[in-house]
Amino acid sequence: MNIVGARVDERLVHGQVANLWTPNLQVERIIVLDEKAAQDDIQKSGLRMATPMTTRLSVLPTEVAADHLKKNRYGNQRLFLVAKRPDKFLDLLNLGVDLNTINVGNMSKQDDTTELTKQVNINADEAQTFREIANKGVKLIAQLNPSVDARDLMKLIDEKMK
Repeated sequence: MNIVGARVDERLVHGQVANLWTPNLQVERIIVLDEKAAQDDIQKSGLRMATPMTTRLSVLPTEVAADHLKKNRYGNQRLFLVAKRPDKFLDLLNLGVDLNTINVGNMSKQDDTTELTKQVNINADEAQTFREIANKGVKLIAQLNPSVDARDLMKLIDEKMK
């Protein structure tokens, strides 16, 4: 597996992922982890339009993505994984995929969320999911784009969600 990045971003593939992260990480394939999008041709088409022309795109259910990753289906391609919510990454980890770092980029404010940064708002269930991910040895950072400093997500959770 040649995973060069993993990002929680509710917008999936959009300007920051396509125009900032993809060239910065020299991504060759974006893998979107999303069961609904994987079954929706219109949503997949929109994601393809947002993906840079030089980058491949796979929109997959999490279990299929885990299977492909573990079987090294993508060879030496530089892979960038994107999911709307952290539970998809916990599922990947539980299915045997190794991840070093997950970047949390954009989770919008809801009635039940706490603001960790201007772009990252999480609820109690998501905080627990992040704790479970961190307990598996994965580093969690909040970083909007490559030009800003990364912040330790677990410190933000500990400070703001006591």
